[in-house]
Amino acid sequence: MQYWIVVVSKDHVRKALKGGFCQACHGKKWPLEKMQAGDRVLFYSSKLKYGSSESYQKFTAIGMVKKGDPYQDTVDSDFSPYRKDIAFMECRESRIHPILTQLHFSQHAKNWGYKLMSGFLEIDKHDFELISKTML
Repeated sequence: MQYWIVVVSKDHVRKALKGGFCQACHGKKWPLEKMQAGDRVLFYSSKLKYGSSESYQKFTAIGMVKKGDPYQDTVDSDFSPYRKDIAFMECRESRIHPILTQLHFSQHAKNWGYKLMSGFLEIDKHDFELISKTML
C-alpha cells in the first residue's frame, strides 16, 4: 500500500467529493497511473479557489483508491482530464501548520511548501497516519 497527497484547491475538492474521483496535476494521467487499488490519498488545498491568491493551507479530504484504471472525462470542449475513482471517508478539515514539524516530508519546515508544489506527492505511512488522525 502506498500513500499520496494530491494538491487541489478547495473548490475542486468539492467537485471531486461530489463525483467520487481524484484528478491530479491539472488532469494528467501519469500521477493516477501510480495509484493502485487500496492506496490511501489525502487532499491538500493550498488555495480556497483555483486561480486565486487566497491561501487556505488545509487537508480537505481523505480517501482510498478504488479498483480500475484512470479514465478520461470531458469537462468541456477544451478540457478532458484523467480521473480515478476514490472512496472518500467522512472527515473534518485540518490545518497543516500544527503538525508541520512532525511530518517526515517537511523535515525542513521553512521550505515545506516546495514539496507540495508538484501537486502530487508520495508520503510514508507515518505522515499519512499523523495527518489522518487530525481529520478522522
